Order: sequence, then C-alpha cells, then structure tokens
Amino acid sequence: MITLAKSTRPSTTRDTLVVLNDLSQLRHLDLERSDRQYLNEQLLADPGLAVCDVSGRLVLAHLVKEGDRHQQLEKARRAGDAMAARLNGAKRTEAQVISLQDDAALTLALAEGVALGSYAFRKYKTDENGAPTLAKLSLVAKEVTAANVDELSDLCDAVWTARDLVNEPVSFLNATQLAAEIKTLSRNSGFKVQVLDKAQIEAQGMGGLLAVNKGSLDAPTFSILEWKPKNAVNKKPLLLVGKGVVYDTGGLSLKPTPNSMDQMKCDMAGAAAVACAMAVVAKQELPVHVVALIPATDNRPGGNAYAPGDVVRMHSGLTVEVLNTDAEGRMILADALSYGERYKPELVMTIATLTGAAMRAIGTYGTAVMGTAPDTEFHRLEQVGNQVFERTARLPFWDEYDDEIKSDVADIKNLGSDLAGAQTAGKFLARFTTHPYIHLDIAGPAFLSRKDSYRTKGGTGVGVRLFYEFIKQRAKR
Repeated sequence: MITLAKSTRPSTTRDTLVVLNDLSQLRHLDLERSDRQYLNEQLLADPGLAVCDVSGRLVLAHLVKEGDRHQQLEKARRAGDAMAARLNGAKRTEAQVISLQDDAALTLALAEGVALGSYAFRKYKTDENGAPTLAKLSLVAKEVTAANVDELSDLCDAVWTARDLVNEPVSFLNATQLAAEIKTLSRNSGFKVQVLDKAQIEAQGMGGLLAVNKGSLDAPTFSILEWKPKNAVNKKPLLLVGKGVVYDTGGLSLKPTPNSMDQMKCDMAGAAAVACAMAVVAKQELPVHVVALIPATDNRPGGNAYAPGDVVRMHSGLTVEVLNTDAEGRMILADALSYGERYKPELVMTIATLTGAAMRAIGTYGTAVMGTAPDTEFHRLEQVGNQVFERTARLPFWDEYDDEIKSDVADIKNLGSDLAGAQTAGKFLARFTTHPYIHLDIAGPAFLSRKDSYRTKGGTGVGVRLFYEFIKQRAKR
C-alpha cells in the first residue's frame, strides 16, 4: 500500500506529478523556461499526460479540461494511473503531487489513481520482477486538508484489501479464513463482528447456506458486522449483504473450466466489498448505523452435494426447488436477507457476482441494479456511482418476472427461463425481504481479465468506494 501524506513544501528534487486547469499555471513550477514550454506543447496535444525528464527527475502533468464533472474526475484518476506506471517503470519509491489549481476533488482523484493503479497481488511471487516500487506519495495542495488525505488513504487501503481477498485462491481463503480476515478488519477499524459456525447456522435453520455447503469438506460461516455510533443519523440501520462463495465449481451443475471455473475464486467479491466498505465507514467514524451480513461457503460437487430437483426449506420457511446448483449465490443470500429482517432496516442492499446475464447486458463497465426501493434511492446510488465512476445501470423489475420463478413442487424455484436471468435472480432475492431493497449484480466489473487503468487485472475491489460514498452521503442527509 502506498503511504499518502499531506505536505506543505514542494521538493525541487523529488519526482513530481502536477495537476492544473490552465496552461498559464505552469509558470508556478520551479522549472527552466524550456522545460515548461515542453510540457505546455505536450499538454496542448494531449491534456491527459505530459512528461518531462529534468536531469533524471520526472515531472508529469495533467491538464483538467472543461466538461462533464464526473468525466473530469475519472480522467484525473486515469492520469494518476498513467503517472504511476511511469514511476513504477522507473523504479521510483517516492513522489509528490503538486496542485496548481484549487479543486480538492480533482487533486484527490489524481492521487487516488496513483494509489489504486500501483496495486499488484504479489503474495505468491518468488521474485520482485515487475513489482510496483512506489511507496510514498506526498500531496502539496492548499485546497486539500490532512483529513482529506487520511480519508483517501483509508479508502485506498480498503480497496487494496478487497482486491487481495478476491485474488486469494480457495487453497487459502475458505469460508473459515474469510471470517478470520473479517475479524482482522474489525480489530483494525472498529466495527463489531460475530461469526456463526456450522452448528449455529444449523440452529438458525439456514437451509440455503447449508444446502450449498453439503458438497464441501469445509464448514460454512455466517458473519454479522455492525457499526453503530452513538450519533447515528438513522433510527433504522442500513443493511448490506455480500455474497461469500469463496469458490464456485457450479456444484453438480458443473461449470466449464476455461473463462469460467478458473476465475471463480472471485465469487466472494460481494463479501469483500461489504467487509472493506464497513472498515472505511468505521475508520472514518461516519454517523450512520450499518449492519452487514456475509454468508460464506464454497460450492462443490463432492460428498452429499445438493442436486437439481432437491427442495430446500430456507431460513424464512419458504421452500425452494433447486433446478441448477450453479444458482447457489441466491440460495445463501436469501438466508441472509431473511435473517436481516430482525433489524427492520431502512434500506437493504445485496451485492454479488450473481449472473452472467448482468455481465452480458452491460459488460464490465458498470453494475446492474434493480429492486423495490423508491426511485430516490436508485437516483442517489446512480449519482454516487457516477461520482466514483463505479456506474450503475438500472434494469426493469416488472411483476411479470415473478412468474418466471414459480415452481410446481415448491414455493419458488432457484432458476427462471433463459431470458432476463439477472432480473429473475433479483426477484428470487426480493422474496426474502419485506423492506426497501436494491440488488447490485457485479458479475461484470468484479474481476477483469486485463487491466483497465487503475482497475487492475484480477480483483478490482468494486463496491467499496461506491458503498462508502453512498453511506457518507447518507450521513449528510
């Protein structure tokens, strides 16, 4: 993780990242006139990034152009990622951001791009070839406070942690280990956590979670996270539920390996997003009561694995006909939603790598959302998504989709037709909560096969920044 720090004085020898919104501001840089002119000419040709090597010292500049605010912030993040690539390629360990403009959000966005773009999952590498070297970034910007920098540092650290969790193989991160990692987050940030073991899960009657776990040698876990400050602005909590399938073979409905099962260590990305968002909320002491639930297991075809045709009695008492054991995420999330009814939440949000249909609909460029919550909540989520550039695309949630999951032998079935798979999965989940509900399907953006700027290859940590900003905005309301 890169250390971020506020600084009051620029260094004349340190590699420098510059953000400006007018070319005339280049005169404030401590550079020779010819070097400033060189940067000026590059920025005229491409405002995204200009590079000047001043006797071995790298000076990299980004010019903010007028236009859509959300695009300005995203271009600043992407410029920061490009700058980080140059610095890491040159094996630099320390750099400074110098702001020549007075927009704190743009300065912080550039620094965010540097920090998130410098991530790499290196735990199982035996050499340092290609490893990022940048370790410290100082921000010289009058418009940015020390509190701003601390907040950004906590947020980037949480995204890095979420990426680590998603990138971990199941040989390390089984359900028990995921619960242990959540406990570590709890100790380091301040939220409370309780972990139910298999016996306690059985006592709760969580038939969905237990059914998915039947083919595994490893026990399931159910983690209950809570942040309840004394000054909470909400009388009823916000409830977050994250899918924690630490590895998904598809069960007896076995997945093909290429481009499918080989990436299924990422099937707990929803759990990582929820846990790491809770960590930032607690570190920043946001005055919002938040409860998070994480059901966790792997899904394997061994032992007495649950099978297509089985009927499962869920925690809520509803019965589910299993048509496909690869539709396991909704089975464990349903039990968590039912358990969450006891909190009488003001809003329920599930996040999961749930359906290929969502990814086919909008690709890796955003999150498919749907649900029963008022339009105002969806609008707030959309605005926040645009701000942090974890964009949301709302899918229709028509009553007709309910017909797709009617069962002849049970209350409902865990699979609809081959049409509108994202919505029928969402409709399944909606049967297990009576409160305003939003479902986020992150099957597309959770795990990338190639780098997309500061969203690095592999786990992206999507959802952490989105949830944090959403809860932060809730605090302001």
